[in-house]
Amino acid sequence: MTSFETSVEDLVLVAGATGGVGQLVVGKLLEKGLKVRVLTRNAAKAEEMFNQRVQIAVGDIRQPATLPAATPDVTHIISCTGTTAFPSPKWEFDQSPNLLEWGIIFLNPQSSEAKAKNSPAKVDAQGVSNLVAAAPRNLKRFVFVSSCGILRKNQFPFSILNAFGVLDAKQKGEESIIHSGLPYTIIRAGRLIDGPYTSSDLNTLLKAKTGGKYGVVVGTGDTLSGDASRIDVANACVECLFQPSSSRQIFEIVNQGQRPPVIDWETLFSGLGKSSASDS
Repeated sequence: MTSFETSVEDLVLVAGATGGVGQLVVGKLLEKGLKVRVLTRNAAKAEEMFNQRVQIAVGDIRQPATLPAATPDVTHIISCTGTTAFPSPKWEFDQSPNLLEWGIIFLNPQSSEAKAKNSPAKVDAQGVSNLVAAAPRNLKRFVFVSSCGILRKNQFPFSILNAFGVLDAKQKGEESIIHSGLPYTIIRAGRLIDGPYTSSDLNTLLKAKTGGKYGVVVGTGDTLSGDASRIDVANACVECLFQPSSSRQIFEIVNQGQRPPVIDWETLFSGLGKSSASDS
């Protein structure tokens, strides 16, 4: 394994590890021989999913008091956390809404935000900020999976996607990372395809391949649109750790064009122009 910024002594903390992208990230990190610690609210689920091959830290990015115990000796953090863009049971309302209440929620976004424990504002904005605050100051890289459309929130179709503030929240998460002073890579993914995989068999995750026939395209300035394979997004999260040229970069990733036999991540990352905080 060729490595510029990682070594066998490194320890990668993955937040959102049991989610659609996160579980693939963990599998890829293990395949690369890196030590992995997962931040999870459900230790039993994580132990089963990853065949007890990872360290388990029980915590919740929405609860900052739970995070310091997860970060000792961590050299890299990959945050794949997120929730649904529109109100759903995953928003964890205090009480399950009835049919009339669901109607009120969709007509009044502020009302839904106030009653939800797992809204984009609480996860993608405040939760990511909490994780940044808990990160070791000597961290080698903070990788964050964000979304295409951050700079196009007033344009269709992103204006629809942002109806309940998911892009606003992700932008605030990005800003907390950029302003932290930590080395970072922010990956703005297109509409996620391939999976999510629900298998608890790690071998199945390791063998997962994109069903698409399109190549990987990366770009800066939030100009790309389209689908992005969860597998390719997960690979980008891991491969960027090995490429200094991807540090302090913000880029989009989508699937377009003919897919080559092997994705050349080094070439993709080296072709990125230098991003700046103004890109966010």
